[in-house]
Amino acid sequence: MYQDLQGKVAVITGSSRGIGRSIAERLAKEGMQVVVNYHSNSEEAQEVINYIQDQGGQAIAQQGDVSLEDDVQSLLRTALHEFGRLDLWVNNAGVENYQPTERMSLNEWQKVIDINLNGLFLGSMAAIRHFLKNNQYGNVINISSVHERIPWPGFTNYAVSKSGAKMFTKTIALEYSKRKIRVNAIAPGAIDTPINAEKLADATSQQETIDLIPMARIGKTQEVAAAAAWLASQESSYVTGETIFVDGGMTLYPSFAEGKG
Repeated sequence: MYQDLQGKVAVITGSSRGIGRSIAERLAKEGMQVVVNYHSNSEEAQEVINYIQDQGGQAIAQQGDVSLEDDVQSLLRTALHEFGRLDLWVNNAGVENYQPTERMSLNEWQKVIDINLNGLFLGSMAAIRHFLKNNQYGNVINISSVHERIPWPGFTNYAVSKSGAKMFTKTIALEYSKRKIRVNAIAPGAIDTPINAEKLADATSQQETIDLIPMARIGKTQEVAAAAAWLASQESSYVTGETIFVDGGMTLYPSFAEGKG
């Protein structure tokens, strides 16, 4: 669909499963060469590589913890060594962990912040410094969440990390807009991913989630990937500093849908 993506190179963090995997597969389908990052499960990463290669695409797996600067730099080096360039960096890796705030330890707080927010910074800066050094057009996509806007009791660290991602995206988009670099975010709502599998497997819990969604269904990872492909392409060349919500209307205050209030 997006001819301008053919032959370009993307790094997608946390792309061995879930949303990241679908983004990697979609960008490869568009003709991009992709670096599939994984934290610990090399078998899942290899499944993604095999799928992309079976479809005629090019991909390589690279282990790395996005909260560690050396690991992030290794992802960049892999892209340059294997494919000779970098055009897009997708900060997708993220974690969540339920814990009432009064019982949350500093370590539990820090782990989520380290991956969801510090990882965002490290990945973005690795990419942006490369783009600036080579005086090239560049593109960064941050995977945020509806919880950059919606409070989420019991997940304070997660909500804070995603609201931080929102302002980080806007700030660096403004900072580098004159340097030929675009930065945008995608905020998924309730998506059918491994992280949500247990909740969605329970009929009562699933229905409670669906009741929060005006479109009355759970989203698909491929629908998030479609937004990423558009943001990666020149079709979105005049868009920067924005968050695209892929949430079935979850951020539209569904309790007001019948005109109550």
